[in-house]
Amino acid sequence: MQTSLSLEQRALGAYLGLAVGDALGATTEFLTPQEIRENHGVHKKIVGGGWLHLKPGQVTDDTGMSLALGESILAQGGVRAVPVARAFSDWMRTKPVDIGHTVRRGIVHFRDSGVPCVPENEFDAGNGACMRSLPVAIAYWNAPHERLVEASRTQSHVTHNNPQADAGTEAVLRMLVAAFRGEPPATLHNIALELVAQQRAYRFDRRPVENPSGWMVETLQAVFQAFFAHDSLEAILIDVVNRGGDADTTGAIAGMLAGACHGVEAIPRRWLRALDREVRVACEDQALALLELAQTAEWGRGCSVEGKYSHAGCAEPGDTHHR
Repeated sequence: MQTSLSLEQRALGAYLGLAVGDALGATTEFLTPQEIRENHGVHKKIVGGGWLHLKPGQVTDDTGMSLALGESILAQGGVRAVPVARAFSDWMRTKPVDIGHTVRRGIVHFRDSGVPCVPENEFDAGNGACMRSLPVAIAYWNAPHERLVEASRTQSHVTHNNPQADAGTEAVLRMLVAAFRGEPPATLHNIALELVAQQRAYRFDRRPVENPSGWMVETLQAVFQAFFAHDSLEAILIDVVNRGGDADTTGAIAGMLAGACHGVEAIPRRWLRALDREVRVACEDQALALLELAQTAEWGRGCSVEGKYSHAGCAEPGDTHHR
């Protein structure tokens, strides 16, 4: 991780890393590693296609739902349950190219009941809430830990209400916040290990996970293995999307983490050029707007945009740990 990067470089890197990882992984989604080798060799170009028959540079629900969540956060000045649910419902009305079953069911639940929270369900430990969670990390990077968790669960439970999924999503958010604050790589690794200590199913020190499913555990196992094995954003993303399975989402989550750590300049120019231009601009604009919100929101007043902690009410780096 580079320690001299600005907060803006990290936030832009995270959002564009998400979109690039999504677009790159969409090509290999639901393929096995062997099928990827047979069809692409080593897949490392944003070329579209895949089971969704995407145009080159087109993204899926990972980026689409992130942007919908971010728009709601900006409009409301924070995460609010009903506006978030409405934003997801409006997004679904656009007939997105892809939508997960659990996400669809949660949105329909809100439309039918008006309740922006699904009941807790042991079978809803999917990755759909984590894949879209980056706007929370950017808007709440300087908030107390409890506020970050509250915001995370508010947006997550619109569609996914499961303790195992919550734990994984909150670990990813903590890692993003630590990266935004310029914490060393060891801090991010320790957060991942704390997740494993809390939920042993998340162990990622065994054989490489190939063909990861949409189950949150397998998603993060694949992401963590790729993320901690390489020193560059490009290598991280090439590794994870060539594992196949739910590759658009593993690519999106690995991309946001790698972008937050290595900054926007670490994203290969060929990938940024290939990314849909409207998507790229939307990600850039929203990342900067969410940073501005973080500075002006009541939890962020007095905090420097350079990442210094200049006010007694601002969260200190140590506050990224569970209490």
